[in-house]
Amino acid sequence: MSKMLNVKDLITVGIFAVILTVSIFIFGMLGYIPILMIALPVIVALIAGIPYMLFLTRVDKFGMTSLLGLVLGIVMFLSGHTWIPIVVYTLCGLMADVVLKIGDYSSIKNSIISYGFFSLGIFGNMLPFYILRDYFVESIRASMGTDYVNVILPFLTNEMLIILIIVTFVVALIGAYIGKIVLKKHFEKAGIA
Repeated sequence: MSKMLNVKDLITVGIFAVILTVSIFIFGMLGYIPILMIALPVIVALIAGIPYMLFLTRVDKFGMTSLLGLVLGIVMFLSGHTWIPIVVYTLCGLMADVVLKIGDYSSIKNSIISYGFFSLGIFGNMLPFYILRDYFVESIRASMGTDYVNVILPFLTNEMLIILIIVTFVVALIGAYIGKIVLKKHFEKAGIA
């Protein structure tokens, strides 16, 4: 078995990038409800656990989750986000790759933990709200209105960002565990225990 990514691996990454992108955008529409905009990383972490775990049944080479993160980051950039998602998704994909490699791509525990790290990539979309808070608050006020801003403003603090990252990681572990249960036969066939 070659350790280099081949065309089949790239196609797999492409297919799952589309699946995850669609999932993120569908649930991203919930962001029109102010409080759900803040909760989007948690919601996506729960929902995307199943497709990510299915993706892992096809991963046996270092770099596949990094590449998946890079593609998702580029898609987010092209859809109107800043360049930050490219960096954050790629770094989170790299962390997930390292965790999978440590488990030799056959550990279910490492697979679940890898999703915890990978799911944090969505914070690339959210970090600008915290880093450049005043700019983005005014931008949101212009597009969504003052009432919307008044609901989300108390949640745009550094403390809330830390809490949101921790909750997202924990919920991602739950989402991955659900994915493991739903996809039990796929994991057995892939030799992941």
